[in-house]
Amino acid sequence: MPQKARLREPARAEKLPKFASSELARRLLRHLEENHWGLPGQRIGVAVSGGADSVALLRLLLEIREKLGVALSVAHFNHKLRGHASLADERFVAALAAKHRLPFQVKRENIRSRSKREGANLEDTGRRARYGFFEHLAAQGTVDKIAVAHTADDQAETVLAHILRGTGLAGLGGIHPEFGCIFRPLLSCRRSELRTYLRKCGQTWREDATNRDTKRTRARIRLKIMPVLLKQFQPVVVEHLCRLADFAREDQAWLESSAELRIFLNAREEKGEWRISLRDLIAPSGQARPADIENLWWSRRAPEAMSKRMIRHLVNQVKPHSGQLSSVHVDAVLRLALQPDSGKSLSLPGGVTVRRERDVLVFRGIAEKSGGGSCSAAKGFCRPVELQALPVEVPLWEPSCRLRFTAIDWPAQGRETSVTGAILDRNRIRLPLVVRNWQPGDRMQPLGHQKPHKLSRLLNELGVSRWEKERWPVVASGGKIAWTRGLPVSAEFAASNATREGVVIAEVLSR
Repeated sequence: MPQKARLREPARAEKLPKFASSELARRLLRHLEENHWGLPGQRIGVAVSGGADSVALLRLLLEIREKLGVALSVAHFNHKLRGHASLADERFVAALAAKHRLPFQVKRENIRSRSKREGANLEDTGRRARYGFFEHLAAQGTVDKIAVAHTADDQAETVLAHILRGTGLAGLGGIHPEFGCIFRPLLSCRRSELRTYLRKCGQTWREDATNRDTKRTRARIRLKIMPVLLKQFQPVVVEHLCRLADFAREDQAWLESSAELRIFLNAREEKGEWRISLRDLIAPSGQARPADIENLWWSRRAPEAMSKRMIRHLVNQVKPHSGQLSSVHVDAVLRLALQPDSGKSLSLPGGVTVRRERDVLVFRGIAEKSGGGSCSAAKGFCRPVELQALPVEVPLWEPSCRLRFTAIDWPAQGRETSVTGAILDRNRIRLPLVVRNWQPGDRMQPLGHQKPHKLSRLLNELGVSRWEKERWPVVASGGKIAWTRGLPVSAEFAASNATREGVVIAEVLSR
């Protein structure tokens, strides 16, 4: 089990050496002030693994903390991946915090076990756990922000890794300088100058042996590819890759904000679904739109970048759990939008389904089967109606709608109910009386029909889509359909001249 963060308050601080006005520290101070990181009075947590980069970040911030007017603390996450070496890293960082009289927060978790339990990549699991710890410190008020020691070399390696793996504009942006409570003030600094700084300080650090394990992609890039690029192709390749990341983030931010604006103006949410017309999703802004939606192929290339971003945003709006949306999935949604057939759908990672309804795309999140009663999907929705307790209201799975059941005398009040809802003969009702969703195989003979029909066929005639059927409410009496939305009540249960007491069913908005 993961252990809770522990707080240690050391007894005394060590004075910094006389070189505390280093050029590197002055550069960092200017960078922090330009980005409004480390405002006076803020509590800054420094993520320290024990490696050279994070130790250098801590020492640099110690030099300038008085000028910034901030309070520092140290945060360390022990992944328990390297046995005694991991414990030695923790002890080293704890001693460093104590040496400078800084509060020390530590959390330990067996990341290997967690990754197996979650069926996730080891490196990704460690990153999520580590940043989850940092975000927890900020959420509980221990710190206002967390400084993380990613360098220009880390940025260049990340961008190159994304290029080799295959990426778009977002991946070219690499490591973001700031995200939530996390900021990275060393992205313009090289590893080599940080190590030179530490040697001048006389400050030691810990080396992680896994950083030299070339079985790992990042280590192969660092030890094999980058040296060749630096020596044989471009000596300033790190700076160029970092600049590429800057340009990519700038363009990505503008395109993303434009996509969000188009969604705000054109998409709408209905009962947990997001709907957008094909014209608004595909047709280029500012151009004449064709009269026939099926002929949109002529303008497909112009709006594609914007359409893809809109699709990603809409998926994120409804996605109930984690899942990586790739370019292949986005292209599949575009093909669904461009094909002429209505009623087709496709499933996407993260529990999202997209369907085509005439000239509209509908994005919907589907809860996992183990969701424990979530009503984002209506399968299994079933609630009893207590006839003895009338009037009663039964909430549907849609949060804004209820079914109201009311007892009336018949025919004395029968004429008054003609516009208020459907009426069943109470004496014909058989228990159990339940409100549930449509199920395959349901049959019904609505009043006025000569014989029973499959309910799915009747709903198709009403124009109800396959998705809407899954959550379509019905009232079943003794296992037979007595009422459903949009159709007359079942002839078997309908009130007649012989009825003495009726039960009115009406859909009402929740109060």
